[in-house]
Amino acid sequence: MAFLEVDNIATYYGNIQALKGVSLAVEEGECVTLIGSNGAGKSTTLRSISALTPPRTGTIKLAGEEIQNLPPQEIVGLGICQSPEGRKCFQRMTVRENLELGAYLRRDHTQIQTDLKRVFELFPRLDERQSQKAGTMSGGEQQMLAIGRAMMGSPKVLLLDEPSMGISPVLTERIYETIAEINKEGMTILLVEQNANFALDVSKRGYVLETGKVVMSDESTSLRTNPEVMKAYLGT
Repeated sequence: MAFLEVDNIATYYGNIQALKGVSLAVEEGECVTLIGSNGAGKSTTLRSISALTPPRTGTIKLAGEEIQNLPPQEIVGLGICQSPEGRKCFQRMTVRENLELGAYLRRDHTQIQTDLKRVFELFPRLDERQSQKAGTMSGGEQQMLAIGRAMMGSPKVLLLDEPSMGISPVLTERIYETIAEINKEGMTILLVEQNANFALDVSKRGYVLETGKVVMSDESTSLRTNPEVMKAYLGT
């Protein structure tokens, strides 16, 4: 039994079916990636797990317990925290306020301060800009803030949605170095990414989504050398 298990979920936006029986599994401490083109259903899969767009059918389990019928705040309370596509930082709030908001449901105040210190160690730029309004920072810095805010929820599973979107190659590399580092420390990560090169480098296993369905799954090293994946997603 996997730590996070998604089994045959179907998710809709109104009458439009976005996911058509998606199944995947993430072991504790593992980094798994979902790759695919725009509109394949990658972000919807994360939104379904987070209960932001709940599935109509199928099951989602965390540590063996079904969670697909819980509201989003309870999902966060269980330890599934998401850094969303487009970052969604609170633009008029400071860096520190955004991070503290990530810990809103927590009551372990001493550990919150320890986690805040760790976020600043991982992202020194956030430490330098604690009192700066989030909306005045670059896209890459806001991405660091979105990941840091998710980490402040004390996640058991960290969901990362398109962390390289719209940011410079230099900051993308820095962010992926950090993702690799926290995964090595034991963080369980489910990563959605259109930049398959970065995603397959940092993950252990991967799933390929096309039009709401999983069409392929394998070890990341095998996906990297798969001719179909190379042609469609790796630019080779």
